[in-house]
Amino acid sequence: MAFILLLIVTTGPIPRTFAEDTFNPAFLVRGVTSSNKADAPAHHRFQPGDTYYVDIYINDKMIDTWYVPFQLRENSEGERSLQPCFSLENLKQLGINVNIYPQLQSDETNTEQCMNLSAIPQANAVLQFSAQRLNISLPTEAITNVPSGYVPVDRWDDGINAVLLNYSLAGVHNIVSSNSAADSQFISLQPGINLGVWRFRHYSTWNSSDRDKRWESIYSYVMRDIHSLKSQLTIGESNTPSELFDSVAFRGIQIMSDEDMVTDSLNGYVPVVRGIARSNAEVTVRQNGYVIYQSHVTPGAFEINDIYPTGSSGDLDVTIKEADGSEQHLIVPYASLAMLLREGVMKYSLTSGQYRSYNNSIEATVFTQLTGSYGLPWGMTAYGGSQIAGSKYHALQAGFGKSMGIFGALSIDATQAKSVLRQGEHFIQNYTGHSFRARYNKNILQTGTNVTVAGYRYSTDGFYGLTDVLESYNNSKSYQNRQRNRQEALVSQKVGEGALSLSFINEDYWNNSSTASAGIGYNFSWDRIRFGLNYTYSRNTSASSGTSYTDSDQISALNISIPLDRWRTGTSANYSISNSKKGGVTQNAGLSGSGLEGNKLIWNAQTGYDHNNRNTTGNLGMTYKGGYGEANTTYSYDDHNQKLNYGVAGGVVLHQDGITLSQPLGETIALIKAPGFNHVNVNNQTGVYTDFRGYSVLPSVQPYRRNQISLASSGDVENDQSIEQIRTIVPTRGAVAVTEFDAHPGYRVLMTLLRTEGGPVPFGAVATLENGEQPQSGLVGEEGQVFLSGLEQDGDVLVQWGKEHQQSCRVSYRLPEGLPLGVIHMVQQTCS
Repeated sequence: MAFILLLIVTTGPIPRTFAEDTFNPAFLVRGVTSSNKADAPAHHRFQPGDTYYVDIYINDKMIDTWYVPFQLRENSEGERSLQPCFSLENLKQLGINVNIYPQLQSDETNTEQCMNLSAIPQANAVLQFSAQRLNISLPTEAITNVPSGYVPVDRWDDGINAVLLNYSLAGVHNIVSSNSAADSQFISLQPGINLGVWRFRHYSTWNSSDRDKRWESIYSYVMRDIHSLKSQLTIGESNTPSELFDSVAFRGIQIMSDEDMVTDSLNGYVPVVRGIARSNAEVTVRQNGYVIYQSHVTPGAFEINDIYPTGSSGDLDVTIKEADGSEQHLIVPYASLAMLLREGVMKYSLTSGQYRSYNNSIEATVFTQLTGSYGLPWGMTAYGGSQIAGSKYHALQAGFGKSMGIFGALSIDATQAKSVLRQGEHFIQNYTGHSFRARYNKNILQTGTNVTVAGYRYSTDGFYGLTDVLESYNNSKSYQNRQRNRQEALVSQKVGEGALSLSFINEDYWNNSSTASAGIGYNFSWDRIRFGLNYTYSRNTSASSGTSYTDSDQISALNISIPLDRWRTGTSANYSISNSKKGGVTQNAGLSGSGLEGNKLIWNAQTGYDHNNRNTTGNLGMTYKGGYGEANTTYSYDDHNQKLNYGVAGGVVLHQDGITLSQPLGETIALIKAPGFNHVNVNNQTGVYTDFRGYSVLPSVQPYRRNQISLASSGDVENDQSIEQIRTIVPTRGAVAVTEFDAHPGYRVLMTLLRTEGGPVPFGAVATLENGEQPQSGLVGEEGQVFLSGLEQDGDVLVQWGKEHQQSCRVSYRLPEGLPLGVIHMVQQTCS
């Protein structure tokens, strides 16, 4: 039966839209837009020429899925068969080196004509009609090196005009006593407008407490693609790239390469904040002086991986504020990998504008930054750049990267800087210095070792970064904290059935201040029981007027999670114990689990005891992740106060068809338009489903790459509308790409067709449903079976296996009353 279903396929073209159609392998069914398609016999050697939607394979490598015209002619072996009709431009898009075959260039004025593949020696094209797959065999020299995942520019979709809004709210109501309470809120708003190829984005935050209320504008900019340069143009407030120099906030204009436009990027570094909370704590994350994230965590080890950075660089300054008011301070490095490009690939960036500081008293100095890197032979990359800020700052950097094969990748560079600082209100001082840096990364698959980044940097006494210099131009005393040394490492290692992670950063400054953060964790499973061992260390030394003060803390924790699936699926019993140098021993025990369809609801209940303060604690929390957004709330208490933490987050998309609510939006999104498919889940997405109109938003898709989207076959689908289609979109960065699903109301039937003279209709015959809102067609498999969707209670099916009258028959069917929807029905009919 499975073999029969895999043979089912329709025979007609589908009108091209913004989204391209591929199909669920469970039921290879396609709509037909013209009835003349049913006139075709099944075997492709006798099939008349037409346009089919096929997967294109070159030397057994999947290249793309296109609508391809076919013509009946002789192939390279002299047999008549359906051969693809590719234009010269089509061959180039498929990565075929047409320049070395003059026969293909014989008529360049007519690039739309069908090129004869037999002009390429040993070339062969075979259409597997039942699988809708075109296999092309070519000699090696005929294939150009097309990077994996590359999609031609003419397939990119700039999306629709739309207004966007990302929002999040995190608040806390703290009851200290019956007569004393305090409230605080943190709001993040990220509105945007898409107009053609232009994207406007803004990011602002609101911090409110009993003592302070403050709006902060993080950035505002407008951005667009420049396809010919494979670059992005940004005008407004943003940050310079951090591959060479430290990232600098600016207000001006920037143009820089976009690697995603060319090839699959190397795995970039994504900041993950890990720590251990001794109690119900508030976690605040700052970058470049701005608060970019605030949330509340329960006691024990935690991990935050959904932070939205303000730019491409700037370490994350993490503050963990415990229930008793004490604080931990951690630094999470936000570093770049070793500089390494493929041979012949170039990257560049050019930025010019005013320096933008979070301190409004800083002078808005104009600066320019230029960077470039180029991939050389022998696995080497050369790179360099310069920074100029009038007479205040000049810096020049040069370096190289080297791929060392099994030993990883290493890059080394040096920067020379001439600085003019303001020290005091009027005094100006000149400095000259150097900075040297080495970066290394390596992923060893055989041992499970991943050195995400390891780096070392040393700066001489006279070296200042651009930010150091420009921050000195204010009304206060000179900028003191100049970095001297910096070491950092992020390493993960597979150990048995678990994973060991290590993070470390240490910085010291020329005024004898220093800061250090380190963390190590090992997570593993034994007999379905999950264990976690974590340790964090933090140290901050401040120096002033010849004296220094050091604040440090060490926390170790053990976490155990035991699944309780025997009693309730998705439920676990949890226990943790932590020991802090400052806070002593804390123990916690509780239950956690998930509920509702698709695990949209996550809940936890916990109680604990603080041995040092002889304090009993507890909390009860839940998080809901639905199609219209996310919400969370946690009630916690101890012997001294009570807290209610709450939060909501989501996205809003205003488009030509109305307003669609969603989960928090990513950089690039897809708007799903499926009228009739109400409250249907989007496959592989937790809590994402269509609304009452059949609209939904896929909150994150990859730009310049093929993204496949499909809807689940279950849900509140009126009259069993079939939704086996899969859509493919290729959006540009920041786009709102539309993908549409057509509803095919009716029943789904696996019909066995028997001829009046006995026996099944011929294998490969085409069965076409003649009535219904949209004609449907399928190929007859073994024993006369064909799968058809969209059937009404009664109707007619035309079956053809040739052009002659005697090579066709017709079925007038009537389905039994009361058949249930949502299942495949098996019926037998006589074709006469």
